[in-house]
Formats: sequence, structure tokens, C-alpha cells
Amino acid sequence: MAMKNHETWNDTCTSSLEAARYPNRVGPSALAAVSTTRDKPMQAAGTLFLVVGPSGAGKDSLMDGARAALLADPRYVFARRVITRPTGSPGEDHEGVTQVEFSAREAANAFLITWAAHGLRYGLPASLLDELERGRHVIANGSRGIVAALAGQLRNFVVIHVTAPLQVLAQRIAARGRESGDAVLRRLERMPDPIPAGVASVCVSNDAAMDVGIARFLEALRTAPAPLKARRMPIATGDAHIAYVSPAFSAGQTRMAVRSGTVEIPAALHVVESPALLQDEEIGLSDALFDRLGAAPGSTVRLRRIPGPVSRDVLRKKLRGDALSEAEYEAVLRDAVEGRYTEIELTAFLVAASQHLTDAEVVSVARARTRFAPRIGWDEPIVVDKHSMGGVPGSRITLIVVPIVAAFGLAMPKTSSRAITSAAGTAEAMETVARVDLDIDDVRRCVEQARACIAWNGRLNHSAIDDVMNAITRPLGLDTNRWSVASILSKKYTAGSTHVIVDLPFGPQAKLKSQAEAQALGVLFEAVGAGLGMQVRAFATHGSKPIGRGVGPALEVRDVLQVLNGSPDAPADLREKALFFAGQILAFDPAVGSPAEGRRMAGELLACGAASAAFDRIVAAQGARAAPDAPGQHVHTVPASTAGVVADINGFAIAGIARGAGAPRRPGAGVDLLCTVGDRLVAGQPLFRIHAQTASDLEAGVRAHASAELAGPPIRILAD
Repeated sequence: MAMKNHETWNDTCTSSLEAARYPNRVGPSALAAVSTTRDKPMQAAGTLFLVVGPSGAGKDSLMDGARAALLADPRYVFARRVITRPTGSPGEDHEGVTQVEFSAREAANAFLITWAAHGLRYGLPASLLDELERGRHVIANGSRGIVAALAGQLRNFVVIHVTAPLQVLAQRIAARGRESGDAVLRRLERMPDPIPAGVASVCVSNDAAMDVGIARFLEALRTAPAPLKARRMPIATGDAHIAYVSPAFSAGQTRMAVRSGTVEIPAALHVVESPALLQDEEIGLSDALFDRLGAAPGSTVRLRRIPGPVSRDVLRKKLRGDALSEAEYEAVLRDAVEGRYTEIELTAFLVAASQHLTDAEVVSVARARTRFAPRIGWDEPIVVDKHSMGGVPGSRITLIVVPIVAAFGLAMPKTSSRAITSAAGTAEAMETVARVDLDIDDVRRCVEQARACIAWNGRLNHSAIDDVMNAITRPLGLDTNRWSVASILSKKYTAGSTHVIVDLPFGPQAKLKSQAEAQALGVLFEAVGAGLGMQVRAFATHGSKPIGRGVGPALEVRDVLQVLNGSPDAPADLREKALFFAGQILAFDPAVGSPAEGRRMAGELLACGAASAAFDRIVAAQGARAAPDAPGQHVHTVPASTAGVVADINGFAIAGIARGAGAPRRPGAGVDLLCTVGDRLVAGQPLFRIHAQTASDLEAGVRAHASAELAGPPIRILAD
């Protein structure tokens, strides 16, 4: 099994087949003969902890410390590996055998699993399964290359991933004196393969003193996920995430992490003392928690005790107003994602960070965030992306810019979020014509076939950090623009982007209120991009009125298609803004020379139909909808109450009406603007049309318009 990570020596692995003797595992040829011991209570057997980590992480040292600490605890066993090198040679305590002896043992099914590396062969004895059946926990030194095989064999299996910040890894590797600086950098640049989906894992950060690292390692052993069977509880808890367990699993805890597949969510823990309601091997889930986990009744769900945060002193340092380093932010964020902090503690931290976050700290936060997701690698010298801070209804230029760039030939794997407070996000708009829930393999295929994609970031680089932070910052209305810069660019980095354009609209209803604020944030975007090794260019743009006519997914895509197809009805402002940003992106190519030349080339690609053809290829690659969503057929037209000139269009109010009519939940809902600023109208002339997909939604949209009118007309007319 070829590996592409720090552990490149783990290039092959095999597993023994003695399933009849050891019913706790299943050999590759015996998958249909699973022992009925799997029907026993999940807690009856021990857990195998496989310890992995990159070079320099210090996993051997942590294991040695843990072995000494657990010497008198009969519940834990440390595996002694069999290796084809002499016993007593430098390194770990192992059983040394010859190649011939190793092969003979392998033929006799004496190994749980084997693998090869650096010309040596490694094996974990099959006798470890006897220890597991006795209920003892086994700690074994291993590699990522055998994770999937072991996960398929063992009932209770947990990966302990020992890690440390890159600068710490580099220092430790360099201190060995076996590799030069360049060799160290090349080793660290190799991103390790992710732990397979559904495999329980615990991360141990070994970035402090050895005694601290050993304490964290021991805590990981004690708080490892326990498997239980999921059960939806008929208890209404609103949005609260609550897990119900028997007394055997509470251990005095009031809060634990619940994991299903790759999703893990901290939850309040309630104890049910009646076996008639909940058995020991079951976990009850509140409706909100059940749905968020995406669990199925009876499926395996893991419950993990949440230890106290190891970074509490660092958090307190920020509360005092001090600046934090990259490693310190990584420690706080890791504890936050793992649910170790209370909501009160995180709220205090975010308030302090929003008030005191230096430019250097924004870079540190961005770099720290990149540690929480693997980076997509591209064999491309230039990989481009675009981001907008949003707040301007109808400004769906991404669906025009991306096909222009793809037609030119640059790779543009565009990832976008869904709408939060607007009537449509880029993902919802694209979803009216094509599938957007792409995974990494889908994105690679689309770029190969069409040079671009427009994908939802939920399956690609959505960050659990944002779930934690947004749940606190949004209700409080905190100004998190500087924090958002780190979030946005860390996602662009993990998507593999090398060059990024940022649109910063400003205006009364936009997120950024003034040109000065937008320009200052643009400078920060460019500086943080440089700190991540990317080239970023940011532009402050006018956002005082909607762009285009449609506000809502299907209506906005209608405008996009008019621009791509050269329709005389195409909104001129949408076309011009798209060409400006497309030109800036094309200018990243040294052969283009300048943004002006990029703008000219973008115009040609649009005019000749190349961009439209590229859009069709992107849609086909992503998976075209059999029947694209169309604007809703239930309509209500709002007329001008007086003659005069359109002085202002309140985009925030228009978006609110569109959402009232069902957007973006219902893609055909929205508002179609029938005038723009500067138009002269007569009394009774249509101002805008509300679209809805059902009669009840249309009534809700009309009510939303009436409510908006109380605060001031969505479209203000200066009467003649």
C-alpha cells in the first residue's frame, strides 16, 4: 500500500485469517463468518489503541512515559512488536526475528497484522486478541497504512494521533542531525493521509514539556470513544444536543462528545436509570442531536468523555488582552472544537479576540486553522479562487466568472457556502442547475474535465471551528470581520488555491459600511494571504444597491444565463462586475500581462460563447439537474405609489421579502426587480414582483413586504 505522507515506510500490510480462533476480528476472506460475539455488550471487550504520528511528533517518548505510568494498572497492555532486525538494536524494545522466521509465523497466522518499511517487516502478534477478549486495552505503535485493515477486524479500535505544530516537528527532526534543512522541509510538506471515515480517533498535541505530553496521552486513553447503539428518544429538547446513557457510562460526567461516522458533536449528558427505557449498550439521542449526527437507529455511535482544556492558561492570556502565537491559537481552537470549553469561556474568548486581534494574530489564526483539514494538492502552477464578503443581493457574479476563467484555461476549484442571512448563496444558485455536494474526488474530476467547479464547501473544507464560533458570534452580533479573514483564507489554502481575488462590497446595507473600512480589510486580506504563501488581491466595490434583477436562487441564475448567452435583456451591472473580476483573475497568468488585457480577453470569451460552453461543461461534470429550478409561478406585483425617480433600493429589505417568500429554502422563490436606481416611473408602474412556489409562501412574502414598509419603503421614490 503506497503511502503519501510522513510515514512513507508503511508501504505494505497484510492481516491474518484466523477468525475461527479469534472471533474479535474478521479476515479478508471470512467477512461472512462474523462471530456472534459481536452481539455481546459493546463494553465487554478491550480496545486496541493504535498510536500514529508524523516524524518528530514524539510518539515513542509518549508511549514510554505512559507505559511507566500504567505499569501497575492491569487494564492496559503495551504491544511488543515483532521486527526483522536483531533484538537489542537501537530503538524500541522488540522481538527480533529473521526474514525466514517472520515469513513462517505469518504463514502460521501468528500475526494480527503485518507491514513492511525501510527493508524491514513489522508485525503485531495475534496473541493480542486474547488480551482484548479478556477486556484489557492494548496500546500498539503502528502507522496510518494499517488503520483501515485493523478497523475492519476489531470491534473496539481507536487511533491516537500524536501531533505537534510544524515548527516543533521541524526543530525535532533537525535536532536528530540525520537530515538537512531542505530535507526536513520536504518531509514536512508531505501531508499525511486522513484517518478513514468512521474510524474513532483522538488527537494528542505533543507541543509542550514531556510530562505535559504524557499527561495528554494518558488522558486520551481514558477518554477514548466507547461504542454504543443509537436510539432516537421521544423527548422534545428544541435545539439542545442531549445524550441519554445508563449510569454505567456517565462516570459523573455532565458533558461528552458524541460521534457518528466522521461527525462529532459535544452534548449534555443525562442519565437514565431504568433499563426498561435504555439499556447499557444503548445511547439515547435528542431529536436535534440525532439529526445533526445523521445517525440511523441502531447504528454505532461513540461516546467520548471530554477532558478539561489544556489551553486554559492561553485563553486567560487572551482575556487579559495579550497577543497569542500560532501554536497558542491552535491549542485553543483544538480544545474548542473538541468541546472542552464551556460556552461562557468561549464567548469571553471571542469577545476579547474581536476587540484585540493584531494583524500578526490574524495570520497566526489563519495558519493555525489550516492544521484542522488536509490540503488538496494540485499539479498546477496557478490555482485560482474568488471570495466575496457578501451583503449585496443578486450579485451572483461567481457563476459568470468561473466559466470565463475555465474557458481561458486556469484551474478554478471554486468552493462556496450556503446562505446564512441572504436570499441565496452561490451554492444554492448553482444547485438549481447542478449537483453541488461534491467531495474531493468529484472536485478533482470536474477540474480535469471542465477546468473548474462551483461546489458547496460543506463536504470539502467546512470547519467545525466555524460551527462553534458562529453559534456564539451571530447571536451576539460581534464584529468578526478580522476573524473572518483568517477563516476565509485558511479554507482557500486547504482547497489548494495559490491565487485569490476578494470582493469587498461596502454600503449602508452591506457588511462593510464604508469604503475606508473595506480598503483596510483588503490590506489585511492581502497580508494574511502572503502569510499563507498565497497571492491575494482585494478590491473595495460599491454595494449600495442590488446587482442584477433577480434576488433568489432561480431568479439569480436566470440573470447569469442571460449574461452568458449574450441576451439583450442581461443586466448590464452584473455583466460589468463579472468582467472586472474575471479580468483581475486572468491577470494572475504572467502571459496576460495586465488586468486591462485580462478584462479584454474575458469580454471576448464571453462574447464568442466560450464562457457559456464552459459553464455547460461544468454543469455536466458536476451532474446536471434533469429539470433546472425555475422562478415560482405564484406571483404578486408591487406597484409604485407615486410618480418620480427611483432614489434608493434597500437590498436588505428586498432580501428579507425574498426570504419571506421561501428563498433560499425554495429555489424558485424570490424578488424580481423591475426598476433600478435613476429610473423615472409613473404611478402604478411595477416596482418588483414577488415569486413563490406555493400560495402560502406567496402570502408570507406579501406579509414580509408589508412589514418592511413599516420601516421604510424597500424602493424609495423621489416624487415629482
